[in-house]
Amino acid sequence: MKSAFSQYIYPSLFLVCLTPVSAQQADTGTHNGPVAVFINGEAQVVPEFSDKDLWIKEELWVETNFDSDNDGKPDRMHVYVTRPGQTDSGSLKLPVIYMSSPYNGLKLWALMGLSTKKNFWNVKHELGEKPKPHRHTKLGTRDGRPFLSMIYDRQWVPRGYIMVYSSSPGTGLSDGAPTIGGENESLAPKAVIDWLCGRAKGFKTRDGKEEVSAYWCNGKVGMTGTSYDGTLCIAAATTGVEGLEAIIPVAPVTSWYHYYRSNGLVRSPDGYLGEDMDVLYDLINTGDKSKRKKNNRNIRDSILLKHQDRITGDYNAFWASRDYLLQIDSMKAAMLMAHGFNDWNVMSEQSYRFYKAAKEKGLPVQLYYHQDDHGGDPPFSMMNRWFTRYLHGIENGVENDAPVRITREYSYFPTPYGAYPDSGASDVTFFLRAGENNSGTLSLIQPELQPGDTLIDDCGIKGQNLLDTINSKHRLLFVTPVLEQDIRISGIPRVTIRLSSSAPAANLSVWLVSLPWEEEKETKVYDNIINRAWADPQNYRSLTQGEPLKPGEFHEVSFDLMPDDQVIRKGQKIGLMIFSSDPEFTLWPDPGTELIIDLNATRIILPVVGGVEEFENAVPQK
Repeated sequence: MKSAFSQYIYPSLFLVCLTPVSAQQADTGTHNGPVAVFINGEAQVVPEFSDKDLWIKEELWVETNFDSDNDGKPDRMHVYVTRPGQTDSGSLKLPVIYMSSPYNGLKLWALMGLSTKKNFWNVKHELGEKPKPHRHTKLGTRDGRPFLSMIYDRQWVPRGYIMVYSSSPGTGLSDGAPTIGGENESLAPKAVIDWLCGRAKGFKTRDGKEEVSAYWCNGKVGMTGTSYDGTLCIAAATTGVEGLEAIIPVAPVTSWYHYYRSNGLVRSPDGYLGEDMDVLYDLINTGDKSKRKKNNRNIRDSILLKHQDRITGDYNAFWASRDYLLQIDSMKAAMLMAHGFNDWNVMSEQSYRFYKAAKEKGLPVQLYYHQDDHGGDPPFSMMNRWFTRYLHGIENGVENDAPVRITREYSYFPTPYGAYPDSGASDVTFFLRAGENNSGTLSLIQPELQPGDTLIDDCGIKGQNLLDTINSKHRLLFVTPVLEQDIRISGIPRVTIRLSSSAPAANLSVWLVSLPWEEEKETKVYDNIINRAWADPQNYRSLTQGEPLKPGEFHEVSFDLMPDDQVIRKGQKIGLMIFSSDPEFTLWPDPGTELIIDLNATRIILPVVGGVEEFENAVPQK
């Protein structure tokens, strides 16, 4: 998750210009100075709040109710504050936008992930084999304010907000130990929110007794952040802490299992081959140097390394304890969720599964998706309206805005929708018809009985190179006819594959692609790869326990691809590629494992807007 740095590649620069039709001011009680101003339901820049020379910047430590570094004292979280100077009188109280992060203690080069790749797990070994130990990263600690906090200060402080930042446990200048999804990472931001609302103690120094209060906070707090920072928004919200009114998580991890595993398979996040829980721990372990060895022993070695299980990839109690969906019952905050459909680091299933559960729970929720990769805030106007409604309490009707907005391909502005998946989408089942060179067709009509097709695993061949017929023995490829009109897929595709393996264990990978493959310089990520997924055939019965495969014995494996909403342009073909090891994501066993695919029992279901009729119109019979 160190690629959270990419959140800064997507700053909130999308401003929607509106003709002012109504202006409001915040209720400030006895305050006679400048106040927050709202036009068309959005907080406006207030000149008096915009003078950076008058901003008050301070740091402090908030005491928690846990001791995760086992030093006999409650952990204290390091906090930074930026607020308008007008709040110093105590008569002006403003809401807070709060960002918690494990990355504040990192050097910039470490945040970009350049320091740890040599310390990742070696993925070149047989499946089911115990991997060799790897080196662990040793990092220094960066002092000073959070990375690019100036951007968020400039965005929000002039609009009548106070910005608050904190380092998560065991990172930066905060006490404690990193746990990568452990309970203390939820309770730490809760403690900061409790302090902002007058229920916890803050101190001027890390070990001191001189208290400091948040007398300038109006008791309403919102959170936002990208990647791990967005995860901490979810973590705080699931505690049900009073005062956390709204969150805007961007590309958050909602289940650490889904980040490092897929359907029983050991799988790396995109761009970080061989990363796992303990590797991420090493990256963010920037807290007190004198406590790191003890934390390594108690957390990394005794919990993460012991239970993450790189041998089977099965789901277990350790992973369940790091699934925020199982902790959602206490959540009360309104949530605007954001994600990219082509994020192959923190994949789109992470946001959708949590959004869907929050919606079913009856919470105020909205969803923003775009077509790019990791990161990408919602348009600033959306964020402004969300925080204006739930933090300033301005009745701007945001709850009546379109519940779903998606920035379409080759567009800068989102399109509103009534629901995601699109209410007009329905499942279309495609069957596989064999052809030459392990290349066949996707058909709406199930073919008559046909023999199985065989593919041979070779982790040395990248996915896009498998499309070439020269490598056809290492994959199966099935394509539709050329589309004569655009087709839109909206929802979660699902594939069912019946197979046998010549080895007791095998990787199973599928790509949904748009063909012909484009190689032009301006090609976008969504021009070629529509969707992807991975699974362990050993887990055909249960995600919690796999069993060795026997040659000649067939098993049916069904699993979802990622949530998507994508337009496949006319002139293209939709292709399903089935192969074994994906060298960018999976472990690398020796080449040679043979998979036999039963074509008669293998199929893929695509949620097509307009359903079967729309697809038939796009590929009319000649």
